[in-house]
Amino acid sequence: MVALSACAADTKKAGGSDEVTITVPSWVGARANAEVAKVILEDELGVKKVNLKTMDEPIAWDALNSGKADVIMEDWNGQPDKQKLYIDEKKSVVKGGDLGVVGHIGWFVPKYYADKHPEILDYKNLNKFAKDFKTSESGDKGEFIGAAPSYTTYDKYLIKNHNLDFKIKETGNEAAQIKEIQSKYDAKTPFITYWWEPLWANVDMDLVEVKLPEYTEGCNEPKTDTKCGYDNNKLQKYLNADFAKDGGDAAEFIKNFKWSNEQQNKVAQAIAKDKKTGEAAAKEWVKNNKDVWEKWLPKK
Repeated sequence: MVALSACAADTKKAGGSDEVTITVPSWVGARANAEVAKVILEDELGVKKVNLKTMDEPIAWDALNSGKADVIMEDWNGQPDKQKLYIDEKKSVVKGGDLGVVGHIGWFVPKYYADKHPEILDYKNLNKFAKDFKTSESGDKGEFIGAAPSYTTYDKYLIKNHNLDFKIKETGNEAAQIKEIQSKYDAKTPFITYWWEPLWANVDMDLVEVKLPEYTEGCNEPKTDTKCGYDNNKLQKYLNADFAKDGGDAAEFIKNFKWSNEQQNKVAQAIAKDKKTGEAAAKEWVKNNKDVWEKWLPKK
């Protein structure tokens, strides 16, 4: 989740904000949003200072409600209770439009393994192959490589409710998970993992999805009863209601900010794989894609 926060209400002007704080979650794709927004807000819209801060999804929603944050740029629909409370009931948060990025979460295995064992691509067959995924840490069960704790995940309940012989290995964060998977991939070792798109690492690895039961509305409520797979998400932006009203050009720009999975991955890859600073990666993208971001600027 990515959020923008003005330091104080009286810093906001009709044409924009003197200071904006972008709170950045732990995944690199969302950082790409924030870095590009920072460059354009400062260089094109005259925001004097844009700060970047780390903030996990639940805290970002609370900050948006309180006014400590102005915008969530990339929401994965992982906080439905907070959305209902703040949008529908308190009306402290309003919708900010489609980010343009389509998010998808699922269970994936490497193609080199699926080619040898095509039955693995149906979750009903997972127990037949669990032994291939055993590690010294998973005991008599197969190892399932899990996501960072702050991510939206139903894997614990999917494994339990479908009686699957797998044990989740916690990876701690995105970078650690990708590093482990890349190591296994390079060694042609079998693995199964929580995985998602957009993700810059998909350029370097050929993974295929294991079919889970089809998602239907409400099938993961309550969370503990989840038996279905993940929904496809058109990732959304949300604004603090006061910022949406009084944020001027800065707020209008955020509402207009819309790009593709491929464009986000381009910046994310420059940060995570090419080891460029977020600012350098964003500036390079902004320099080469004026035809894209000019459409985001408020109309004069």
